[in-house]
Amino acid sequence: MSNNSKLFCLDGVSDKNSETLNVMLPSLEKLALEYHITNVYQTCYSIEGLEESLSTLLYEDRNFRDYEIIYFVFQGRDNNIIIDNYLYSFEEIAEFFEGKLTNKRIHFANTLQLDLDSETAQYFLDVTGAISISGYRNPAPILSTIIDNPFFSLCQEYDDATDIVEELFEKYGALAKGMGFVLYC
Repeated sequence: MSNNSKLFCLDGVSDKNSETLNVMLPSLEKLALEYHITNVYQTCYSIEGLEESLSTLLYEDRNFRDYEIIYFVFQGRDNNIIIDNYLYSFEEIAEFFEGKLTNKRIHFANTLQLDLDSETAQYFLDVTGAISISGYRNPAPILSTIIDNPFFSLCQEYDDATDIVEELFEKYGALAKGMGFVLYC
C-alpha cells in the first residue's frame, strides 16, 4: 500500500439528522493527522443512500482507485447489516457490490458483530472483488475506533494480511483479543 492511503467511511445512520457524525469526526480527524490517511466521510440512512454513495464514489470520484479501505460503520446483528430498519445479509450486500470493490480492504466497526463462516466470507470476497474483510466478533462497550485507526495504519504499512494481523496482535493484543478481531482474505 502507499504511504498516503485513502479511506472511505460510510456510516449507516437512522435518519439524516443523526448525531453520529459527532462521534466519528474526531476519530477520522485523528486518522488524517496522526496516521496520514486521507479520508472521506459520508452517511446513509437508506439502501438508496448506500447505492447513491457507492455510485458517486465509483463513477464520479476519479480517485476511487486510490481508496484502499472502505470503512463501514453500520449497526447489525447475526451477520446482517441494518439499513433503514431492514436486515441485509452479507450475501445480499455482496451482490449489491458485485465486482465494485476490487482490491479494496473492507472493514466493519464493532457496531456490527462480524462472525462469518468461511463459505460466506469467501463468497463476499469472490463476488465483490475485495482483498479482505475485517471486523470484530465480540460486543464491546466502546466504539472500535480506538483499534480501527491503528489497524488502518498497519494496512498502510503492510500489504500482506498475515503481517497486518501479527502486528496488530503484537501491539494491541489484549484489545484485539477482547473485541474478537477477525480478518478474512
